[in-house]
Amino acid sequence: MFKKILIANRGEIALRIIRTCKEMGINTVAVYSTADKDSLHVRFADEAVCIGPPPSRDSYLNIPRIMAAAEITNADAIHPGYGFLSENSKFSAICAEHGVKFIGATPEQIDAMGDKSNAKDTMKRAGVPTIPGSDGLLTDVKTGLKIAKQIGYPVILKATAGGGGRGMRIVWKPEDLEPAWSSAKQEAGAAFGNDGMYLEKYIEEPRHIEIQIAGDQYGKACHLSERDCSIQRRHQKLLEETPSPFMTAELREKMGEAAIKAAQAVKYEGVGTVEFLVDKHRNFYFMEMNTRIQVEHPVTEEVINYDLIKEQIKIAAGIPITGKNYFPAMHAIECRINAEDPYNGFRPSPGKITTLHVPGGHGVRVDSHIYAGYVIPSNYDSMIAKLITIAQTREEAINTMERALSEFVVEGVKTTIPFHQQLMRNEEFRKGNYTTKFLETFQLEE
Repeated sequence: MFKKILIANRGEIALRIIRTCKEMGINTVAVYSTADKDSLHVRFADEAVCIGPPPSRDSYLNIPRIMAAAEITNADAIHPGYGFLSENSKFSAICAEHGVKFIGATPEQIDAMGDKSNAKDTMKRAGVPTIPGSDGLLTDVKTGLKIAKQIGYPVILKATAGGGGRGMRIVWKPEDLEPAWSSAKQEAGAAFGNDGMYLEKYIEEPRHIEIQIAGDQYGKACHLSERDCSIQRRHQKLLEETPSPFMTAELREKMGEAAIKAAQAVKYEGVGTVEFLVDKHRNFYFMEMNTRIQVEHPVTEEVINYDLIKEQIKIAAGIPITGKNYFPAMHAIECRINAEDPYNGFRPSPGKITTLHVPGGHGVRVDSHIYAGYVIPSNYDSMIAKLITIAQTREEAINTMERALSEFVVEGVKTTIPFHQQLMRNEEFRKGNYTTKFLETFQLEE
């Protein structure tokens, strides 16, 4: 087992990893930018190294500085968390070259699944259902028009290196495809340095349902059931739950088998997530694979009583998994609490937290790095906490969430707590009747 792990991340996920390491008897190293010098992950780690100024490119994305921190602290492994360098194959390769274990996928696995076009081809060969569309990248707009005519409108253009909805355009009729192609390529090139595009059939009224998987270094893989991530705003998840209210036992079995096929196709090592779009007829299609821990991993942990961070570390240390599939025994919901103003277009609201009261009680978990007096920097993602509730039934989990949200007091900045409170009271949400388009018609009351 590892003696010392450097956490190449910040905020709540860095603190989350530190907690598991302490329970496993593993020493920890925090890295931090000058903006995070007062963050809790810096305070609770055994050692801490400042790696640069606030901009991510000069700190949390600066591979030489992170590797230097690992060298001077004699860390024998690096956990990248999520975001930042967690799916960077170059970083994974550099760690291997320097004899430091990257707690995550290998460079080959990251590359195989990181490019969406290549990933789709890999999934087709593995027998995983994929959305009809172009075979690989589109070479020109004329080819796109031809394919769109064959599979039928609406279609969606996607950047092969995309994420967060950038480089993505829905096209409803032929005359709109060429301008959408031009703008999507331009946006993708600016955002990712790669303007490669592919085209797919646009799935109407879709659910976004993902399957948590784990694979070891010996070719064994298993699934740990699903999460429904359909409550989204501009392709950014705001709430996740498991089990999905849309799921059936038959569909869970089929999607679980497909996710295992996906993992085995790339000989996946670590924990990861296979994401699917599911249409209203419960047909499901591979969307992408995230080769890292997910923000929403706590809901899975709570319903199967399983520490996914610990499993990541054990797999990286060469410990084989059992290969057993896991199924939800409880119901869990996660609300992402962001420092944003839901009444003002979800505008980020950085600043000093003057008052804080975190909810508690039976069936409540809070993953957060904030405290009264903490200054939320403007340089990073606006998520400040994850509020998770766990109960025997979905209705009870929602009721517990309502209660917990009413106790959650954050003053000094705006947060998304009021949005989540209204969501919990929404009749259609309570019935489980929602798709990825739900928030397009959701009206936030003043």
